[in-house]
Amino acid sequence: MNNKVKRSFAVLTTGLMGGSLLLAACSKEATPAPGSTPSETKTPTTTTATTAGTYPIKTDKVITHWYVAGAGQLAAIPDVNNWPVFQELAKRTGIKEKYISPAVNQAKEQLNVMFASGEYADIIEWNFLNDYPGGPEKAIKDGNILKLNDLIDKFAPNLKRYLKAHPDVDKQIKTDNGTYYGFPFIRGDDWLKTYGGPIIRKDWLDDLGLQVPTTIDEWYIVLKAFKEKKGAAAPLTFISGVPRVFDDLGTGAFVGAYGVTRGFSLKDGKVIFGPAQPGYKEFLATMRKWYVDGLLDKDIATIDGKIRDANMTSGKSGATYALAGGGIGKWLTAMKDKDPKYNVVGAPYPVLKKGDIPMFGQKDYTAPSGGTYAISPKSKNQELAVQLLDYGFSEEGMLFYNFGVPGVSYDMKNNYPTYSDVIKKDYSLNLGLYTRSTGGPTIQDRRYYEQFAALPQQQEAVTTWFKTDVDKYMLPPISPTPEESSELAKIMTEVNTLVDETTIKIVLGTDTLDSYDKFLDKLKALKIDRAIQIEQAALERYNKR
Repeated sequence: MNNKVKRSFAVLTTGLMGGSLLLAACSKEATPAPGSTPSETKTPTTTTATTAGTYPIKTDKVITHWYVAGAGQLAAIPDVNNWPVFQELAKRTGIKEKYISPAVNQAKEQLNVMFASGEYADIIEWNFLNDYPGGPEKAIKDGNILKLNDLIDKFAPNLKRYLKAHPDVDKQIKTDNGTYYGFPFIRGDDWLKTYGGPIIRKDWLDDLGLQVPTTIDEWYIVLKAFKEKKGAAAPLTFISGVPRVFDDLGTGAFVGAYGVTRGFSLKDGKVIFGPAQPGYKEFLATMRKWYVDGLLDKDIATIDGKIRDANMTSGKSGATYALAGGGIGKWLTAMKDKDPKYNVVGAPYPVLKKGDIPMFGQKDYTAPSGGTYAISPKSKNQELAVQLLDYGFSEEGMLFYNFGVPGVSYDMKNNYPTYSDVIKKDYSLNLGLYTRSTGGPTIQDRRYYEQFAALPQQQEAVTTWFKTDVDKYMLPPISPTPEESSELAKIMTEVNTLVDETTIKIVLGTDTLDSYDKFLDKLKALKIDRAIQIEQAALERYNKR
């Protein structure tokens, strides 16, 4: 298990979020060429025979589609079937769909109900790689999703062509034994895989004559100045305790300066567990000092997103970890009229030695959730479902999924698809209603994000956060076997609880740093070495794909 991709083994948890909950992008270079060698397909009697990859398809069949819709979009248009993006998709592909959307925050329960009932949707959107107990191979073995190798080979020329040209992505969307289990959401531009990192009040830095900090020592100086000269009650704040202690630091902010994360990573090609390394003890010592000196939010055990937002816009805090869109963009917009001088910028991931490149930072995989768009083995429309999903990997499909309908949601200006006021008046809402740019069976276009995160502070932040060596140290999207997953889940449930308890106790001072050695003994007793073995074995299998 790696720190970047959170796996839930005990129960199904919501992995793919609808609407605008996925933030990412893809390069124009990643776009596959149109067309392919056609193959004639024999379709059901109610469907006119068509060439794979050619649209619209003449059929009176209706595809059922289980889809976790965004809460904001549902509030605006409660019936997903009436969303403009899906109505237009039916016109373009010739395939009508009936969307089945679970109630907000009830996705895992209702997915389990569907599986138990045996009344499956044709297409099921879910993060089977990370959020199905035992992973996609177990989902296939359980009879819940279909192995797609033959269907993709015959009826998905667009995806097939892209995967042939991008073998690194091909490895990410199939299992160790070569099974394709779903269509992916693909991001092909490295720059756009990064969208979160440290954020700091630039207007405060300017007032104090300070530079954006790059090292742990510089951060201490800046945070102390925020406290003493700006009256910040919680100079550094971040989401913590929701769901895990120091949750926002999961990708390596601050802790990465000590060569570790709070989860699994790579060192010399081998899997290590960060909290068991000496660097984690040094990190705890730093956080304890910052807490004692009043630089770390005193409520750090229980900070959620709303509290963090309030801290960063009220003057209570001057630094945090957040996203370019949901942090920098949100706060600059909120404070534009209230405080015209208010300014936040992205800061580099901290290091110990000035000039060093950060080892860790937030960066997603090209196919962040593997094969998310699966097909039921009980579907009577399997070929048609594959053809529908393959549309998103055609040139026309990619343009539509990313930008919607010309003259409605975008206009082509100088060969650049420019979002119209329909989208601009509320990006987060309307991108989900008119496009699938934030998460669909397609290749995301960089030009989406260039407009979504258009503020100079956002653009510069992403460029700053991108400058890390995380590719050398993060695990790829490995997948333990179903048997390994069950064993790993039992181990890591207890291990993560121990890590969280130890971390917060030492930082708050209810335990001393001397207790860290006993913590290491407890980790061994909980079989952390066996967990590392499982991760290492999965890594070796992944490398052989």
